[in-house]
Amino acid sequence: MSLTEKISSDLITAMKAKDKVALEAIRAAKTAFTLARSEKSADHVLTPDEELKIIQKLVKQRRESAAIYKENNRQDLYEKEVTEADVLEKYLPAKMGEADLEKALKDIIAKVGAKSPADIGKVMGIATKELAGKADGKDISVIVKQLLNS
Repeated sequence: MSLTEKISSDLITAMKAKDKVALEAIRAAKTAFTLARSEKSADHVLTPDEELKIIQKLVKQRRESAAIYKENNRQDLYEKEVTEADVLEKYLPAKMGEADLEKALKDIIAKVGAKSPADIGKVMGIATKELAGKADGKDISVIVKQLLNS
């Protein structure tokens, strides 16, 4: 079952359960999928990578909005954004632990032959592709810098 199909079935489940938060989050994902398909062509089918990127983008937007709401003491809006992000994160693959991420990045650094901080660009290019959906880009960047600076 593709992510698009899973979201469609979960939308129906959320409607039946009258879960407003989940309903809004899932509707946003379904809308984003529809917009992405219509940008390409009428009969375009999204690839799993495209679907993941859309969900990651939606989660990131909600997390950033939540941070802004928290800074401005808007607890009601903050909680709404956080719970929607939590609903959408269920569609993403499990995140790698820090130890697993560090091991994977060490392997990538060895494969690329990176030796100094000047090679960060080479490592990041490969790491973000290989670890897409498994780790946050910010976490990857921090660990790569630590590994190449030591």
